[in-house]
Amino acid sequence: MTDAPDPRPAALPYGTPDAPRLAVRGEARIEADPEIARIDITVQARGTDRTATLKDLTHRNDQVLTLVKSYGDAVEKLDTGAFSVTPEITAKGRHERVRAYHGRVRITATLADFTALGELTTRLADLDLTRVEGPWWALRPDSPAHREARRQAVHEAVQRAREYAEALGARLDAVLELADTGADDATPMPPPGAMYRSVAYGGAAAAESTPALDLEPARQEVYAQINARFTMTRPTL
Repeated sequence: MTDAPDPRPAALPYGTPDAPRLAVRGEARIEADPEIARIDITVQARGTDRTATLKDLTHRNDQVLTLVKSYGDAVEKLDTGAFSVTPEITAKGRHERVRAYHGRVRITATLADFTALGELTTRLADLDLTRVEGPWWALRPDSPAHREARRQAVHEAVQRAREYAEALGARLDAVLELADTGADDATPMPPPGAMYRSVAYGGAAAAESTPALDLEPARQEVYAQINARFTMTRPTL
C-alpha cells in the first residue's frame, strides 16, 4: 500500500511571483562604557630552601587576598588560578643540584568600582614581588548594550528590506525568519597597548602614601548581526 500524495504545495525557496522572498542582513555596531574591569595579580617567592619559599609565598598570597577583600562590594569576583613551585636546577660537575625554588600564585580580581580599581592597583604593586597586569575592561553578559545592538540590527534589516521592496514598487508583507549570526561581541580583550597596563615589583609602602592610579575606562564596542527573510507583495515591473 502506497502513501497518498501530499496535497500541500512544496515550499519554494525563492517564493512565488505573487509572494517573492527577500533576504537581507541587518548589522549594528555601538559603543558603551565598560561595566567591569579585571586585573591579574601574580605573587612570587624565591629561595634556596623549599619550605621557606612556600612559607614566603603563602604569606604574600595572604597579604594580597586580605588587601583585595578589604575593598568589600567593589570587588565582584576573586579567583585563585595557577599555583606552582619550580626548582631551578644547576648542572655543574657530575651531579645536578637545586640552585633555588621559584613559587608563583596567580589571582584574578573583577571590579565594578573603577575608583577603587585605581587605588587597589597601586597598593598591590607596592607589595613585594607582586605583579599586576590589566585592567581589561568589559561589559556584563546581560548588559543593556547587547540588547540595544540587537534591536538596532533588526531595525536595520527591516529598513533595508523595505527599501529593496520599494525599489520594485512593492511593500513588505511578512517576516519569515530572523537568524542570529553571532550578535553579541563585546570583546573584553583589548588590542595591544590600548587598554593594558602593567606594574610590577615594588617595595612595601604605607597605604596612605600610595597614590591612586588614574585609569581611563576604555569604551567597549558591541556588534550585532542577523539574517532576515521576508515576503513582499507582487512587484510592479
